[in-house]
Amino acid sequence: MSQYQGKPEKKWYAIYTKSRTEKKVASDLEASGIEIYLPLLKILRQWSDRKKWVEVPLFSCYLFVHISERDYPEVLKTNGVVRFITFRNKRIPIPDQQIEAVRAYLDEDDPVKLNETNFQPGDFVEVIRGQMLGLTGTLVQVKGKQRVLVEIAGIGQKLIINISKSVLKLQNGS
Repeated sequence: MSQYQGKPEKKWYAIYTKSRTEKKVASDLEASGIEIYLPLLKILRQWSDRKKWVEVPLFSCYLFVHISERDYPEVLKTNGVVRFITFRNKRIPIPDQQIEAVRAYLDEDDPVKLNETNFQPGDFVEVIRGQMLGLTGTLVQVKGKQRVLVEIAGIGQKLIINISKSVLKLQNGS
């Protein structure tokens, strides 16, 4: 007699994928009926001829699967999957609350998104999304990796705002 009554318990596990195959692996796993979670960030990428918003994995080469023990072989045989993340050669389940914390972080109205632009004090910038869309100003100070102070001049007053780099772009043809 089985120690289970009903469905086997599903848990979250992290899997390691081949480089730059996270989205394809996620799609293939979903097609085979496996529940996955691939946290994605929207970032502005710059090429020599254009800029474009793209979605990139929050964790490079990783995604999460919600499976029971019987699903392990199906996951491992999926093209692009390298291995389960283990500790002392044992697959370690990830608590539901940690997965939910990542989801909540990415669902925030303005999560900190990576912006690879190297802003400098004195740069003229424009707000490209959010409540201050369209405002322009002069960058006064870089505050950490993803926040800056911008001086907005208008109506005879100067306003200094603390804003995420993710909502800014350089002006003057950049």
